[in-house]
Amino acid sequence: MATLMKIFDKAIETRMDRKCTFVALGGGVIGDMCGFAAASFLRGVNFIQIPTTVMAQVDSSVGGKTGVNHPLGKNLIGAFYQPQCVLVDTDTLNTLPDRELASGIAEIIKYGLIRDAPFFEWQEKNMEALLARDAGAFAYAIKRSCENKAEVVSLDELEGGVRATLNLGHTFGHAIETRLGYGEWLHGEAVAAGMAMAADMCVRMGWIDKSLQSRILSLLERAKLPTAPPRHLTTEMFRSTMSLDKKVADGKLKMILLKGSLGNCLFTSDFDPKALDATLAAFCDK
Repeated sequence: MATLMKIFDKAIETRMDRKCTFVALGGGVIGDMCGFAAASFLRGVNFIQIPTTVMAQVDSSVGGKTGVNHPLGKNLIGAFYQPQCVLVDTDTLNTLPDRELASGIAEIIKYGLIRDAPFFEWQEKNMEALLARDAGAFAYAIKRSCENKAEVVSLDELEGGVRATLNLGHTFGHAIETRLGYGEWLHGEAVAAGMAMAADMCVRMGWIDKSLQSRILSLLERAKLPTAPPRHLTTEMFRSTMSLDKKVADGKLKMILLKGSLGNCLFTSDFDPKALDATLAAFCDK
């Protein structure tokens, strides 16, 4: 919020009016913050996204979600506000550290799992090319990811239902980020561990078979991503943080879980709580 105020201070000091345009040049945090500032300043001014990380190019810059974190939970303060355009230049990816590159790949893997089996299979064949920053491979991965996200957002811009499926792994992942302190783990690292936890829970309920779980873990590992949270996070830490998740409705936690063959998922509160208990017990020391 303090950084947000710096944006407002500068905008007011320079007498910007409603015809001004805010430009977000950077990663997901920059885009989310700039977008929220644009949504709030003078009750809404234009803004443009120029994402420079994999995470921002394949996910956070597309779809109009803006906002900031609160100490008690991620993305709890914000607005749905669409940019005038999103300009992706893949050359910026050459400036990224390897860890940031891998973090963004977690969201690419997510799209294949929730709705695009052929895309997941393409990733299984091309993961090494992505890690090597092959321009052709990345251009395809970014394009396909944006197409997937745009299709979902066009059906449900304000996340009343199907858009929530884009949050596979995020319920566990946001708890990891919040409890470790924002920035200790990158967003994609936490989401990767969260997807592994979600897959474990789905196997326990018999919703997916173990062979799919093995493929998920294998692809995450090949992408140099974690497949488990830090062991010192307790089940109680997960529970208390997940209880504040945006997807809690009427006191019930709703989760995005895989069910059936590759590329199928659902957003539901109708899951076996004992499976959640068992998954948390398996991934936490206490």
